[in-house]
Amino acid sequence: MSAGIIGATTIIVAAVLVIGWLGRMLARLLRQPTVMGELAIGLLAVPVLLAATNHNVVNALLPTKVVANLGILGNAGLALFLVGVAHELRGSLIGTRFGSLGWVTVGALVPPLATGVVVGGWLLVEHNPALRGTAPVAAFILVFAVSLAITAVPVLARILADRKLTTSLPGRLSLSAAAMVDAVAWPLLAVAIGLASGKLSNAGVAILTLLAGVVVSVGVRTVLRTEVAGRFAERYPVVVAVLIGIAAIASANLVSVLGLSSVFGAFLVGLAVPGNKPPTKADDLPSDERPTGWALSVRWVTRLGLVFVPVFFVETGLEVFAKPFPGIPWLAMIVVTALGMLGKLGGGYAGARLGGYSKITSVRVGALLNTRGLTEIVALQAGFHAGILTASAFLVCLVMALVTTCATGPLMTWTNRSQRRTAPATVTDRAIETWAA
Repeated sequence: MSAGIIGATTIIVAAVLVIGWLGRMLARLLRQPTVMGELAIGLLAVPVLLAATNHNVVNALLPTKVVANLGILGNAGLALFLVGVAHELRGSLIGTRFGSLGWVTVGALVPPLATGVVVGGWLLVEHNPALRGTAPVAAFILVFAVSLAITAVPVLARILADRKLTTSLPGRLSLSAAAMVDAVAWPLLAVAIGLASGKLSNAGVAILTLLAGVVVSVGVRTVLRTEVAGRFAERYPVVVAVLIGIAAIASANLVSVLGLSSVFGAFLVGLAVPGNKPPTKADDLPSDERPTGWALSVRWVTRLGLVFVPVFFVETGLEVFAKPFPGIPWLAMIVVTALGMLGKLGGGYAGARLGGYSKITSVRVGALLNTRGLTEIVALQAGFHAGILTASAFLVCLVMALVTTCATGPLMTWTNRSQRRTAPATVTDRAIETWAA
Protein backbone atom coordinates (compact mmCIF):
# COMPACT_ATOMS: atom_id res chain seq x y z
CA MET A 1 0.00 0.00 0.00
CA SER A 2 1.46 3.34 -1.05
CA ALA A 3 2.15 6.17 1.36
CA GLY A 4 -0.34 8.34 -0.54
CA ILE A 5 -3.19 5.87 0.00
CA ILE A 6 -2.31 5.49 3.68
CA GLY A 7 -2.23 9.26 4.10
CA ALA A 8 -5.53 9.76 2.27
CA THR A 9 -7.16 6.99 4.33
CA THR A 10 -5.89 8.57 7.56
CA ILE A 11 -7.30 11.98 6.61
CA ILE A 12 -10.68 10.52 5.66
CA VAL A 13 -10.86 8.47 8.86
CA ALA A 14 -10.03 11.57 10.92
CA ALA A 15 -12.80 13.46 9.11
CA VAL A 16 -15.24 10.61 9.75
CA LEU A 17 -14.39 10.58 13.47
CA VAL A 18 -15.10 14.31 13.61
CA ILE A 19 -18.43 13.67 11.87
CA GLY A 20 -19.17 10.98 14.45
CA TRP A 21 -18.37 13.41 17.28
CA LEU A 22 -20.74 15.99 15.78
CA GLY A 23 -23.43 13.31 15.58
CA ARG A 24 -22.98 12.45 19.25
CA MET A 25 -23.22 16.11 20.27
CA LEU A 26 -26.38 16.57 18.21
CA ALA A 27 -27.93 13.43 19.70
CA ARG A 28 -27.23 14.65 23.24
CA LEU A 29 -28.88 17.99 22.47
CA LEU A 30 -31.94 16.13 21.20
CA ARG A 31 -31.86 13.71 24.18
CA GLN A 32 -31.35 10.71 21.91
CA PRO A 33 -28.90 7.77 22.25
CA THR A 34 -25.51 8.98 21.01
CA VAL A 35 -25.09 6.08 18.61
CA MET A 36 -28.21 7.25 16.75
CA GLY A 37 -26.56 10.61 16.09
CA GLU A 38 -23.46 8.86 14.74
CA LEU A 39 -25.62 6.58 12.64
CA ALA A 40 -27.77 9.30 11.10
CA ILE A 41 -25.00 11.79 10.33
CA GLY A 42 -22.64 9.05 9.12
CA LEU A 43 -25.14 7.55 6.69
CA LEU A 44 -26.20 10.99 5.45
CA ALA A 45 -22.64 12.28 4.94
CA VAL A 46 -22.30 10.82 1.45
CA PRO A 47 -25.76 11.87 0.15
CA VAL A 48 -25.18 15.41 1.48
CA LEU A 49 -21.75 15.54 -0.16
CA LEU A 50 -23.25 14.31 -3.43
CA ALA A 51 -26.01 16.90 -3.25
CA ALA A 52 -23.49 19.70 -2.60
CA THR A 53 -21.02 18.59 -5.29
CA ASN A 54 -21.17 15.70 -7.77
CA HIS A 55 -19.95 12.15 -8.25
CA ASN A 56 -16.64 13.31 -9.71
CA VAL A 57 -15.78 15.19 -6.51
CA VAL A 58 -16.79 12.23 -4.35
CA ASN A 59 -14.71 9.85 -6.46
CA ALA A 60 -11.73 12.19 -6.21
CA LEU A 61 -12.07 12.44 -2.41
CA LEU A 62 -12.79 8.73 -1.99
CA PRO A 63 -10.84 6.68 -4.53
CA THR A 64 -11.47 2.96 -4.73
CA LYS A 65 -8.49 1.93 -2.60
CA VAL A 66 -9.42 4.40 0.16
CA VAL A 67 -13.01 3.12 0.16
CA ALA A 68 -11.68 -0.45 0.45
CA ASN A 69 -9.59 0.60 3.47
CA LEU A 70 -12.63 2.29 5.02
CA GLY A 71 -14.58 -0.93 4.56
CA ILE A 72 -11.90 -2.98 6.33
CA LEU A 73 -11.66 -0.54 9.23
CA GLY A 74 -15.41 -0.05 9.53
CA ASN A 75 -16.12 -3.79 9.55
CA ALA A 76 -13.38 -4.32 12.14
CA GLY A 77 -14.95 -1.62 14.34
CA LEU A 78 -18.37 -3.21 13.90
CA ALA A 79 -17.00 -6.64 14.86
CA LEU A 80 -15.47 -5.24 18.05
CA PHE A 81 -18.70 -3.44 18.93
CA LEU A 82 -20.80 -6.56 18.33
CA VAL A 83 -18.75 -8.45 20.93
CA GLY A 84 -20.31 -6.15 23.52
CA VAL A 85 -23.77 -6.47 21.97
CA ALA A 86 -23.64 -10.27 22.20
CA HIS A 87 -22.22 -10.12 25.71
CA GLU A 88 -25.06 -7.82 26.76
CA LEU A 89 -27.63 -10.01 25.01
CA ARG A 90 -26.41 -13.13 26.80
CA GLY A 91 -26.38 -11.28 30.12
CA SER A 92 -29.96 -10.14 29.59
CA LEU A 93 -31.06 -13.72 28.95
CA ILE A 94 -29.39 -15.15 32.09
CA GLY A 95 -31.94 -15.83 34.80
CA THR A 96 -34.86 -15.01 32.49
CA ARG A 97 -37.88 -17.18 33.14
CA PHE A 98 -40.71 -17.62 30.69
CA GLY A 99 -43.77 -17.17 32.93
CA SER A 100 -45.67 -13.94 32.30
CA LEU A 101 -42.62 -12.62 30.45
CA GLY A 102 -43.49 -15.16 27.78
CA TRP A 103 -46.57 -13.17 26.82
CA VAL A 104 -44.48 -10.01 26.48
CA THR A 105 -41.98 -11.87 24.31
CA VAL A 106 -44.70 -13.33 22.12
CA GLY A 107 -46.25 -9.89 21.75
CA ALA A 108 -42.87 -8.34 20.88
CA LEU A 109 -42.11 -11.06 18.33
CA VAL A 110 -45.20 -12.44 16.60
CA PRO A 111 -47.09 -9.24 15.59
CA PRO A 112 -43.91 -7.54 14.25
CA LEU A 113 -43.03 -10.69 12.29
CA ALA A 114 -46.57 -10.72 10.90
CA THR A 115 -46.43 -7.04 9.91
CA GLY A 116 -43.08 -7.72 8.25
CA VAL A 117 -44.64 -10.51 6.22
CA VAL A 118 -47.46 -8.12 5.24
CA VAL A 119 -44.92 -5.50 4.13
CA GLY A 120 -42.96 -8.03 2.10
CA GLY A 121 -46.13 -9.36 0.49
CA TRP A 122 -47.34 -5.85 -0.32
CA LEU A 123 -44.04 -4.97 -2.01
CA LEU A 124 -44.24 -8.18 -4.04
CA VAL A 125 -47.72 -7.25 -5.26
CA GLU A 126 -46.59 -3.69 -6.04
CA HIS A 127 -44.02 -4.99 -8.56
CA ASN A 128 -41.70 -2.04 -7.96
CA PRO A 129 -38.27 -3.22 -9.20
CA ALA A 130 -36.46 -0.53 -7.19
CA LEU A 131 -37.88 -1.98 -3.97
CA ARG A 132 -38.34 -5.61 -4.93
CA GLY A 133 -35.00 -6.41 -6.53
CA THR A 134 -34.32 -9.98 -7.64
CA ALA A 135 -34.04 -11.85 -4.34
CA PRO A 136 -36.02 -15.07 -3.84
CA VAL A 137 -39.49 -14.48 -2.43
CA ALA A 138 -38.87 -16.37 0.83
CA ALA A 139 -35.62 -14.52 1.57
CA PHE A 140 -37.20 -11.16 0.71
CA ILE A 141 -40.20 -11.62 3.00
CA LEU A 142 -38.12 -13.11 5.82
CA VAL A 143 -35.71 -10.16 5.88
CA PHE A 144 -38.61 -7.71 6.21
CA ALA A 145 -40.12 -9.85 8.96
CA VAL A 146 -36.82 -9.85 10.86
CA SER A 147 -36.33 -6.12 10.27
CA LEU A 148 -39.66 -5.26 11.87
CA ALA A 149 -39.16 -7.72 14.74
CA ILE A 150 -35.69 -6.70 15.99
CA THR A 151 -35.24 -4.62 19.14
CA ALA A 152 -31.81 -3.13 19.84
CA VAL A 153 -30.75 -4.49 23.23
CA PRO A 154 -27.68 -2.21 23.65
CA VAL A 155 -29.48 1.03 22.73
CA LEU A 156 -32.47 0.02 24.84
CA ALA A 157 -30.15 -0.63 27.78
CA ARG A 158 -28.67 2.84 27.34
CA ILE A 159 -32.10 4.50 27.23
CA LEU A 160 -33.12 2.67 30.41
CA ALA A 161 -29.93 3.76 32.17
CA ASP A 162 -30.32 7.39 31.07
CA ARG A 163 -33.87 7.48 32.43
CA LYS A 164 -32.99 5.45 35.55
CA LEU A 165 -35.41 2.70 34.52
CA THR A 166 -33.01 -0.26 34.44
CA THR A 167 -34.47 -1.85 37.59
CA SER A 168 -38.05 -0.73 36.93
CA LEU A 169 -40.72 -3.25 35.99
CA PRO A 170 -41.12 -1.95 32.39
CA GLY A 171 -37.34 -1.80 32.04
CA ARG A 172 -36.77 -5.38 33.16
CA LEU A 173 -39.64 -6.70 31.06
CA SER A 174 -38.66 -4.89 27.87
CA LEU A 175 -34.95 -5.71 28.10
CA SER A 176 -35.55 -9.40 28.81
CA ALA A 177 -38.16 -9.67 26.06
CA ALA A 178 -35.89 -7.83 23.60
CA ALA A 179 -33.07 -10.28 24.32
CA MET A 180 -35.37 -13.25 23.71
CA VAL A 181 -36.74 -11.71 20.50
CA ASP A 182 -33.27 -11.05 19.11
CA ALA A 183 -32.21 -14.58 20.02
CA VAL A 184 -34.88 -15.72 17.55
CA ALA A 185 -34.40 -12.96 14.97
CA TRP A 186 -30.69 -13.53 14.30
CA PRO A 187 -31.08 -17.22 13.32
CA LEU A 188 -34.01 -16.21 11.08
CA LEU A 189 -31.73 -13.68 9.40
CA ALA A 190 -29.17 -16.45 8.85
CA VAL A 191 -31.89 -18.52 7.15
CA ALA A 192 -32.81 -15.56 4.94
CA ILE A 193 -29.19 -15.10 3.86
CA GLY A 194 -28.94 -18.81 3.15
CA LEU A 195 -32.09 -18.62 1.00
CA ALA A 196 -30.71 -15.64 -0.95
CA SER A 197 -29.08 -17.99 -3.47
CA GLY A 198 -32.46 -19.52 -4.25
CA LYS A 199 -31.51 -22.94 -2.86
CA LEU A 200 -33.16 -24.32 0.27
CA SER A 201 -30.06 -26.41 0.96
CA ASN A 202 -28.04 -23.21 1.47
CA ALA A 203 -30.39 -22.18 4.25
CA GLY A 204 -29.73 -25.54 5.90
CA VAL A 205 -25.99 -25.00 5.55
CA ALA A 206 -26.35 -21.53 7.11
CA ILE A 207 -28.23 -22.93 10.10
CA LEU A 208 -25.77 -25.79 10.54
CA THR A 209 -22.87 -23.32 10.38
CA LEU A 210 -24.55 -21.13 12.98
CA LEU A 211 -25.33 -24.10 15.24
CA ALA A 212 -21.76 -25.33 14.96
CA GLY A 213 -20.55 -21.87 15.89
CA VAL A 214 -22.84 -21.81 18.92
CA VAL A 215 -21.55 -25.23 20.04
CA VAL A 216 -17.95 -24.02 19.72
CA SER A 217 -18.88 -20.79 21.52
CA VAL A 218 -20.39 -22.72 24.45
CA GLY A 219 -17.35 -24.99 24.60
CA VAL A 220 -14.96 -22.06 24.65
CA ARG A 221 -17.00 -20.32 27.35
CA THR A 222 -16.87 -23.48 29.46
CA VAL A 223 -13.07 -23.40 29.30
CA LEU A 224 -12.90 -19.67 29.96
CA ARG A 225 -15.09 -20.00 33.05
CA THR A 226 -12.48 -22.07 34.82
CA GLU A 227 -10.66 -20.59 37.79
CA VAL A 228 -7.32 -20.44 35.99
CA ALA A 229 -8.76 -18.54 33.03
CA GLY A 230 -10.65 -16.22 35.37
CA ARG A 231 -7.51 -15.35 37.30
CA PHE A 232 -5.67 -14.64 34.04
CA ALA A 233 -8.48 -12.32 32.92
CA GLU A 234 -8.37 -10.49 36.25
CA ARG A 235 -4.61 -10.07 36.13
CA TYR A 236 -4.10 -9.24 32.44
CA PRO A 237 -7.28 -7.51 31.18
CA VAL A 238 -5.41 -5.62 28.42
CA VAL A 239 -3.97 -8.85 27.01
CA VAL A 240 -7.39 -10.47 27.19
CA ALA A 241 -8.98 -7.48 25.43
CA VAL A 242 -6.44 -7.77 22.60
CA LEU A 243 -7.09 -11.51 22.26
CA ILE A 244 -10.88 -10.97 22.24
CA GLY A 245 -10.53 -8.29 19.57
CA ILE A 246 -8.36 -10.49 17.36
CA ALA A 247 -10.75 -13.42 17.81
CA ALA A 248 -13.77 -11.25 16.90
CA ILE A 249 -12.23 -9.94 13.68
CA ALA A 250 -10.89 -13.38 12.69
CA SER A 251 -14.20 -15.08 13.45
CA ALA A 252 -16.12 -12.43 11.49
CA ASN A 253 -13.92 -13.03 8.44
CA LEU A 254 -14.15 -16.82 8.77
CA VAL A 255 -17.94 -16.83 8.98
CA SER A 256 -18.07 -14.50 5.97
CA VAL A 257 -16.00 -16.98 3.96
CA LEU A 258 -18.43 -19.73 4.97
CA GLY A 259 -21.31 -17.79 3.41
CA LEU A 260 -22.91 -16.06 6.41
CA SER A 261 -22.74 -12.39 7.30
CA SER A 262 -19.62 -11.47 9.24
CA VAL A 263 -21.77 -10.14 12.09
CA PHE A 264 -22.51 -13.70 13.21
CA GLY A 265 -18.82 -14.41 13.73
CA ALA A 266 -18.40 -11.43 16.05
CA PHE A 267 -21.59 -12.40 17.87
CA LEU A 268 -20.28 -15.89 18.57
CA VAL A 269 -17.14 -14.47 20.17
CA GLY A 270 -19.22 -12.22 22.39
CA LEU A 271 -21.32 -15.19 23.47
CA ALA A 272 -18.17 -17.17 24.29
CA VAL A 273 -16.81 -14.59 26.74
CA PRO A 274 -17.93 -15.30 30.33
CA GLY A 275 -19.55 -12.57 32.37
CA ASN A 276 -18.82 -11.72 35.96
CA LYS A 277 -19.91 -8.10 36.21
CA PRO A 278 -21.50 -6.27 33.27
CA PRO A 279 -19.70 -3.48 31.39
CA THR A 280 -20.15 0.13 32.49
CA LYS A 281 -19.87 3.65 31.15
CA ALA A 282 -19.74 2.53 27.52
CA ASP A 283 -22.16 4.45 25.30
CA ASP A 284 -24.48 1.51 24.80
CA LEU A 285 -23.58 -0.93 27.59
CA PRO A 286 -24.30 0.73 30.94
CA SER A 287 -24.22 -0.64 34.46
CA ASP A 288 -24.00 0.59 38.02
CA GLU A 289 -21.08 -1.69 38.91
CA ARG A 290 -17.40 -1.35 38.13
CA PRO A 291 -16.46 -4.08 35.63
CA THR A 292 -13.63 -6.49 36.32
CA GLY A 293 -11.96 -9.40 34.53
CA TRP A 294 -13.79 -10.53 31.42
CA ALA A 295 -16.36 -7.74 31.57
CA LEU A 296 -13.62 -5.10 31.77
CA SER A 297 -11.90 -6.54 28.70
CA VAL A 298 -15.20 -6.65 26.81
CA ARG A 299 -15.83 -3.06 27.78
CA TRP A 300 -12.48 -1.95 26.31
CA VAL A 301 -13.07 -3.94 23.12
CA THR A 302 -16.57 -2.48 22.76
CA ARG A 303 -15.44 1.09 23.35
CA LEU A 304 -12.72 0.73 20.73
CA GLY A 305 -15.34 -0.61 18.35
CA LEU A 306 -17.58 2.37 19.11
CA VAL A 307 -14.76 4.71 18.09
CA PHE A 308 -14.66 3.24 14.59
CA VAL A 309 -18.35 2.42 14.11
CA PRO A 310 -18.88 5.83 12.39
CA VAL A 311 -16.48 4.61 9.68
CA PHE A 312 -18.84 1.67 9.14
CA PHE A 313 -21.79 4.06 8.82
CA VAL A 314 -20.04 6.26 6.26
CA GLU A 315 -18.83 3.26 4.25
CA THR A 316 -22.35 1.81 4.28
CA GLY A 317 -23.79 5.16 3.21
CA LEU A 318 -21.30 5.31 0.36
CA GLU A 319 -22.20 1.80 -0.74
CA VAL A 320 -25.96 2.34 -0.55
CA PHE A 321 -26.39 5.96 -1.60
CA ALA A 322 -23.54 6.55 -4.07
CA LYS A 323 -25.71 5.51 -7.02
CA PRO A 324 -28.70 7.64 -8.08
CA PHE A 325 -32.10 6.54 -6.75
CA PRO A 326 -34.98 6.02 -9.19
CA GLY A 327 -37.07 8.11 -6.79
CA ILE A 328 -37.61 8.32 -3.05
CA PRO A 329 -40.26 5.72 -2.09
CA TRP A 330 -42.28 7.98 0.22
CA LEU A 331 -45.36 5.73 0.37
CA ALA A 332 -43.29 2.68 1.29
CA MET A 333 -41.46 4.69 3.98
CA ILE A 334 -44.75 5.78 5.56
CA VAL A 335 -46.32 2.32 5.39
CA VAL A 336 -43.28 0.45 6.73
CA THR A 337 -42.70 2.98 9.53
CA ALA A 338 -46.37 2.90 10.55
CA LEU A 339 -46.51 -0.90 10.54
CA GLY A 340 -43.17 -1.07 12.34
CA MET A 341 -44.52 1.08 15.17
CA LEU A 342 -47.88 -0.70 15.19
CA GLY A 343 -46.30 -4.13 15.49
CA LYS A 344 -44.03 -3.23 18.41
CA LEU A 345 -46.26 -0.77 20.27
CA GLY A 346 -49.41 -2.83 19.82
CA GLY A 347 -47.72 -6.20 20.22
CA GLY A 348 -45.73 -5.14 23.29
CA TYR A 349 -48.83 -3.62 24.90
CA ALA A 350 -51.02 -6.64 24.15
CA GLY A 351 -48.38 -9.08 25.38
CA ALA A 352 -47.89 -7.21 28.64
CA ARG A 353 -51.63 -6.99 29.24
CA LEU A 354 -52.03 -10.73 28.59
CA GLY A 355 -49.19 -11.25 31.06
CA GLY A 356 -51.26 -9.51 33.74
CA TYR A 357 -49.48 -6.14 33.84
CA SER A 358 -51.15 -2.76 34.25
CA LYS A 359 -52.07 -0.48 31.38
CA ILE A 360 -49.36 2.08 32.13
CA THR A 361 -46.70 -0.63 32.38
CA SER A 362 -47.92 -2.21 29.14
CA VAL A 363 -47.76 1.10 27.28
CA ARG A 364 -44.21 1.67 28.51
CA VAL A 365 -43.14 -1.84 27.55
CA GLY A 366 -44.48 -1.33 24.02
CA ALA A 367 -42.71 2.02 23.72
CA LEU A 368 -39.39 0.57 24.89
CA LEU A 369 -39.60 -2.46 22.62
CA ASN A 370 -40.03 -0.09 19.67
CA THR A 371 -36.30 0.73 19.94
CA ARG A 372 -34.42 -0.74 16.96
CA GLY A 373 -31.20 1.27 16.83
CA LEU A 374 -27.86 0.04 15.51
CA THR A 375 -28.85 -3.63 15.75
CA GLU A 376 -31.45 -3.01 13.05
CA ILE A 377 -28.91 -1.28 10.78
CA VAL A 378 -26.51 -4.21 11.12
CA ALA A 379 -29.28 -6.61 10.11
CA LEU A 380 -30.26 -4.39 7.17
CA GLN A 381 -26.65 -4.15 6.03
CA ALA A 382 -26.38 -7.94 6.13
CA GLY A 383 -29.52 -8.21 3.99
CA PHE A 384 -28.19 -5.59 1.58
CA HIS A 385 -24.83 -7.30 1.20
CA ALA A 386 -26.59 -10.62 0.57
CA GLY A 387 -28.46 -8.99 -2.33
CA ILE A 388 -31.86 -9.37 -0.64
CA LEU A 389 -32.53 -5.68 -0.07
CA THR A 390 -32.12 -3.10 -2.79
CA ALA A 391 -30.76 0.35 -2.00
CA SER A 392 -34.32 1.74 -2.01
CA ALA A 393 -35.57 -1.01 0.31
CA PHE A 394 -32.59 -0.38 2.61
CA LEU A 395 -33.52 3.32 2.72
CA VAL A 396 -37.15 2.50 3.58
CA CYS A 397 -36.14 0.25 6.48
CA LEU A 398 -33.46 2.71 7.60
CA VAL A 399 -36.03 5.48 7.96
CA MET A 400 -38.25 3.11 9.93
CA ALA A 401 -35.36 2.22 12.25
CA LEU A 402 -34.44 5.86 12.88
CA VAL A 403 -38.02 7.03 13.45
CA THR A 404 -39.01 4.19 15.77
CA THR A 405 -35.84 4.49 17.86
CA CYS A 406 -36.03 8.27 18.14
CA ALA A 407 -39.69 7.98 19.13
CA THR A 408 -38.85 5.94 22.25
CA GLY A 409 -37.75 8.92 24.37
CA PRO A 410 -40.76 11.15 23.54
CA LEU A 411 -43.16 8.23 24.05
CA MET A 412 -41.71 7.55 27.51
CA THR A 413 -41.97 11.25 28.37
CA TRP A 414 -45.59 11.24 27.21
CA THR A 415 -46.45 8.22 29.39
CA ASN A 416 -44.88 9.93 32.41
CA ARG A 417 -46.93 13.07 31.84
CA SER A 418 -50.09 11.06 31.32
CA GLN A 419 -49.41 9.18 34.54
CA ARG A 420 -48.96 12.41 36.51
CA ARG A 421 -52.24 13.77 35.16
CA THR A 422 -54.25 10.66 36.02
CA ALA A 423 -52.66 9.60 39.33
CA PRO A 424 -52.23 11.40 42.67
CA ALA A 425 -48.88 13.13 42.89
CA THR A 426 -48.04 11.43 46.18
CA VAL A 427 -48.46 7.89 44.88
CA THR A 428 -45.22 6.07 44.04
CA ASP A 429 -44.58 4.52 40.64
CA ARG A 430 -45.07 1.01 41.95
CA ALA A 431 -48.30 1.97 43.67
CA ILE A 432 -49.54 3.61 40.49
CA GLU A 433 -48.89 0.42 38.55
CA THR A 434 -50.84 -1.57 41.14
CA TRP A 435 -53.63 0.98 41.16
CA ALA A 436 -53.87 0.97 37.34
CA ALA A 437 -53.92 -2.82 37.04
